[in-house]
Amino acid sequence: MTGYRAHICQCLGRISTFRRDSPVSECEGRRKTGKELVTEVLAIAGGLTELGLRPGEVVAVAALNSDFYLEWMLAITFVGGIVAPLNYRWSLEEVKAAMESASPAILVVDEQCKSWAPKLWGSIPSVRFHLSIDPSVNIQTHGIIARCVPESQEVSIFDFQWSPKSIAIICFTSGTTGRPKGVALSHAALVVQSLAKLAVVGYNEDDVYLHTAPLCHIGGISSALAMLMVGACHVVMPKFSAELAFQFIEQHSVTSFITVPAMMADLVSFSGNLRIGGSVRRILNGGGRLSQELCQKASQAFPNAKLLSAYGMTEACSSITFMTLYNPEKQGTSASPHDFSSDTGQTVPGPSGICVGKPPPHVEIQIRKNGKLVNSFVAGSILTRGMHVMDGYWCNAPDNLSPVFCKCGWLETGDIGWVDDYGNLWLQGRSKDRIKSGGENIYPEEVEAVLLQHPGILESVIVGIPDTRLSEAVAACIRVKTEWNWIDGNSSFLSPDVKSQNLSCKILQSHCKRMHLSGFKIPKIFIPWKKSFPSTSSGKLMRDKVKEEAMAHLQALHSNL
Repeated sequence: MTGYRAHICQCLGRISTFRRDSPVSECEGRRKTGKELVTEVLAIAGGLTELGLRPGEVVAVAALNSDFYLEWMLAITFVGGIVAPLNYRWSLEEVKAAMESASPAILVVDEQCKSWAPKLWGSIPSVRFHLSIDPSVNIQTHGIIARCVPESQEVSIFDFQWSPKSIAIICFTSGTTGRPKGVALSHAALVVQSLAKLAVVGYNEDDVYLHTAPLCHIGGISSALAMLMVGACHVVMPKFSAELAFQFIEQHSVTSFITVPAMMADLVSFSGNLRIGGSVRRILNGGGRLSQELCQKASQAFPNAKLLSAYGMTEACSSITFMTLYNPEKQGTSASPHDFSSDTGQTVPGPSGICVGKPPPHVEIQIRKNGKLVNSFVAGSILTRGMHVMDGYWCNAPDNLSPVFCKCGWLETGDIGWVDDYGNLWLQGRSKDRIKSGGENIYPEEVEAVLLQHPGILESVIVGIPDTRLSEAVAACIRVKTEWNWIDGNSSFLSPDVKSQNLSCKILQSHCKRMHLSGFKIPKIFIPWKKSFPSTSSGKLMRDKVKEEAMAHLQALHSNL
């Protein structure tokens, strides 16, 4: 029954027929039809076989986005190998740590990595070959991937193989704290996630998909595979910039792409008040919530686009729930992730939190408190179950995966939330980020959402600061919009030459009260923040780093008194 298992290379049949003579990828002047892309995949697969890559062996890839990257991902898995995408922005030490964990047989890189790639030669015992992602370039004399299938071996698009346990990809977590961990994802998990995106987001074969997210992160990987499976056209830019994105959107009539909040902020800032994204029909946001203001500006920049938000994690192969934030087909209706439970815009009473929508088909969620399943409107730990869940954390071999921390097949996400009667999940925050103040539990995301509703606040991050009386005091690190002045005892934040409105601790505390935030949740400390908040390469907030800098700032203020 081996031939009936899911495999991501099952997309090759559709690409080679449905898009045989139609463009399927465009990158840096290279335009390939479906037939040409499949031929390239089979050529690389044949070369990997010649080099002796065996099913279950790992190939690490560190490169900017390109059509080559897509071909290598498919070719490696075609011969039963496992892809381990590495972040090209990592330091040498981070790359070495990931390589030691993955134990790859081959390292594939591009010109972006030439500064550190030679330093790895000979330092990772498992690596037999160092190769360029461009099959025409040899970066080491050990060997080069053949550009054509060996004449003695007739390879069919249906001759793909599986690795042990059907692992396809080792995707490293973003690592907001500690070392990134390698998440082992099966072919089935990736296929189910792709089908979920097709069902909920509505991707189809007529889409022209712009690769805005890096292919070393699960968001970029899962959406790319969904587009490969449906047979869409891929427009690939090496890395994101708002200016280049709009250039590609106009040049290629792009219909779909994905973002994280920082990307969306750059896009709407670059577009100004112009509606220059008219061809775009679908935008999927992940990696954090979009403010209501950003949603409104996005709908103006992309007036014909359905804007959706996804909540998920690498260990769940990307998205666990989806929510529509704006639908141009329903004029005058939009859902705020802070206020509403569904596209109908119906307000739901219950515990505090941010609505993140419903799970797609084949993805289950449940809420447990103290180990017991709870009813609607009761907050607790969020768990998920289904084929989308990882097989475990990678420990050097397919047969040596560390156990998934779950109960009865359920993966514990580490998040706290609750479910309403409409089946929507409401997220309160990470359990590890919970603040304990005066015996009360406070989740930063709830307070941040309230502060963001003030017109003078650009960004806010809530952290707990050690306090002798309360155990922890709620501190708000805030970025004030340029037309507003911060007037609480720090003259460096004043702009006397500009007529603008003022903000202070008391003003923001009064705002929190008006928004009916409980007294113990209202920040006692406000720290103006001039620079961007630290985040990982995938756009995830590094809350521990913000807390560290906030405490250092407060300590410096105290020392100067």
